[in-house]
Amino acid sequence: MTSTPTTDLAARPAVRVPYDELLDFVTAVFTAWKIPSGRARAAAEALCHGDLTGFSSHGVVNLTRLYLPLLAAGRALPDAEPEIVADRGAAVLVDARRALGLWAARELMDLACRRAEEYGVGLVSVRDMTHIGCAGHHAERAARQRMIGLTASNCGRQRIARPPGGRVAMLGTNPLSIAAPAGPGRPPFVLDMSTTVVPTGKVRQAARAGTPAPEGWLWDDEGRPVTDPAAFDRGEAHLGWLGGRPETGAYKGYGLGLLVEVLAALVPGAGMGPEPEALNGTGGPSGRDDDIGLFLLAIAPGGLRAADRYADDAGTLFGTLLACPPVAEDAPVRYPGLLEAERAEQNLRAGVLLPAPIHAELREVAAGLGITAPSGGAS
Repeated sequence: MTSTPTTDLAARPAVRVPYDELLDFVTAVFTAWKIPSGRARAAAEALCHGDLTGFSSHGVVNLTRLYLPLLAAGRALPDAEPEIVADRGAAVLVDARRALGLWAARELMDLACRRAEEYGVGLVSVRDMTHIGCAGHHAERAARQRMIGLTASNCGRQRIARPPGGRVAMLGTNPLSIAAPAGPGRPPFVLDMSTTVVPTGKVRQAARAGTPAPEGWLWDDEGRPVTDPAAFDRGEAHLGWLGGRPETGAYKGYGLGLLVEVLAALVPGAGMGPEPEALNGTGGPSGRDDDIGLFLLAIAPGGLRAADRYADDAGTLFGTLLACPPVAEDAPVRYPGLLEAERAEQNLRAGVLLPAPIHAELREVAAGLGITAPSGGAS
């Protein structure tokens, strides 16, 4: 097979792929890697969620860059069976046994929701997990069951970000997400964020596109802003925390990153970023994202007061926000999750937008596995 030069592909227009075709394709890829069919479908939905909602840095671009290498190296196991190792009713400790996180996080959030139905709250603490994809996808699963869901995940023993004033990386991007029903007829509120100013996927996405990083994403060793996104993987720049510099609030993002480390790593006994070996770092990323810790919480509002009163009050809260007069008439006020829901609706109709190099990459994967490649036309 003759490959097309990457520079030629990058110049081509993006491709629209029907969502169902993309979902079927990713499911077939995971199935070809010996993942049971039900798990493969759930994992595909989690991965394609990124492209569907506009978080393309966490979508199918990571199929060949993250998930298939994890499976190939045995760092994620296709048939692993997570095990409950402590059960206190409302709180459960689980050893994921290196199950594919895209699937396992969904199952474990459902477990948290079942416990919340019984106890009002359900807490599932997980160790030996693998990468879960978009944290918001799993938190939203609780909201779809009329509950409030919270997801926090550390990066295992992978260190990406430095403490403010530090010279070596100690913590991961440590994503945090919360989702809640937003009232009848509205998409749920879904906050999905890294505790660094952006996740590494956003930086690498900019590097692939050849676009500069906004000032504030990256910093050099002397504290100067860096706008070349490729400098991150060259070891010439490191990620900043939410809040920017220490004087503008970096300690808030750093503190949230530590909050995730406490909840996701200390509680279940998972791999930690700040372990003594981190002190041997050179300043750039170190370690691997093995033994990821995950914190899942589901809250059933109806366990404390009438569920319909919560729904009415949520409708008032988010409805009032949407009614806020905007500064610009063509930029109405939204809440987190609404724009993503609008993008998903549009992409379900028109097809998911994929850069030409990524579409070509998926076709190569299909050819290698002997499965049907996703179609697509120019956007």
